[in-house]
Amino acid sequence: MAREPETTPSDRPAQAQLESAADSNHATELRIVLPFGSLAMFASLVSLAVCYGINLARAIFDVALPINPHLQGVIMWGFALLAVYALWRDRRTHANSLPIALGGAGAAVLIATLYLNYDTRVEALAYVLIVIAALLNQNAFLVTLNRTVRRQAQEIEALNRHLAQTVESQDHEIDRLGRLKQFLAPQVAELVVAEKDTHVLDTHRRYIACLFCDLRSFTAAAERAEPEEVIEILQAFHDRVGELVLEHRGTIGFRAGDGLMAFFNDPLPCAEPVLDAVRLGLDIRSAFEALRASWPVCGGSIGLGIGIGSGYATLGLIGFRGRADYTAVGRVVNVASRLCDRAADGEILLGQRAYQDVEARVDAEPLGAADLKGVTSPVEIHRLRALRQTE
Repeated sequence: MAREPETTPSDRPAQAQLESAADSNHATELRIVLPFGSLAMFASLVSLAVCYGINLARAIFDVALPINPHLQGVIMWGFALLAVYALWRDRRTHANSLPIALGGAGAAVLIATLYLNYDTRVEALAYVLIVIAALLNQNAFLVTLNRTVRRQAQEIEALNRHLAQTVESQDHEIDRLGRLKQFLAPQVAELVVAEKDTHVLDTHRRYIACLFCDLRSFTAAAERAEPEEVIEILQAFHDRVGELVLEHRGTIGFRAGDGLMAFFNDPLPCAEPVLDAVRLGLDIRSAFEALRASWPVCGGSIGLGIGIGSGYATLGLIGFRGRADYTAVGRVVNVASRLCDRAADGEILLGQRAYQDVEARVDAEPLGAADLKGVTSPVEIHRLRALRQTE
């Protein structure tokens, strides 16, 4: 007995590919589908041709085709029944019962006239019914196809509208995110946008802690430096201070040439806004010492003052379209600004209300009451030294 050749491991993938290709070809053959309604039309026309084709060949070509009349009848009603079967199968697609009713009636009339009482007129009527049924079947397919296309067109149109609305909404969200990132930490801005609070930038009132920081003797020092050096100093200052504000999850109200205002507890709430402002102020003071050491030309003459106040303020967007700042206005802002103006180099001054909020957490020195420009009543001032060790 001859042995079948053994397949090595290297041959098996190739063999598997061939088997897969053969299965794919076989599957492709099984998926061949005739155009809509073609089987019913084909079967009805074949039955019609078998019936009248012999007579037409004799009349036109004077050719007599040898065929058994009984076999001819079987072929006629056999293809007629095939057409009825195709009509029944197609009905499940277009849900129109008229073609199957006419085709079934035509096939029944044909069989009856062939085996019961043959009449050429009845035979012609039977084929009229069968052919009309096949044509109606194709028309039903076209109607169904038209409805499907129209429905799909409507669905596509709805999807396009939804897509346009989604893109517009995303553009709006990107615009809001870009605006928020101007004065919020990126992660905070993304969180505000994710909450989908459309009123987050609307004008409102809230209790906040406000911090001002400003460079001392900067104007005089700038006169001794080149303009490029002045810009470099300001850029380094704002880069470092801005980073610290974002790290402490504060909100930048605005930036001046040599100063900056930040506040806490809006738009995201925080448990201890004044304490957060104090921590930021201490970090800014420490970072400024390192910055000042890197400015050999005029750094020694530049100082930094910081003022912190707390209270209720009105917050919202101020500016014009495309160039607005989210900031705060009110007495607390004025107090913090005037404390910053009053602070000497390295000092962090607290207003009375801000000090009361963190009295147990900080080491501060009372400086007494003072009249501040733009503030109607005297303000008790405290000089911040450090956070208590229990912090």
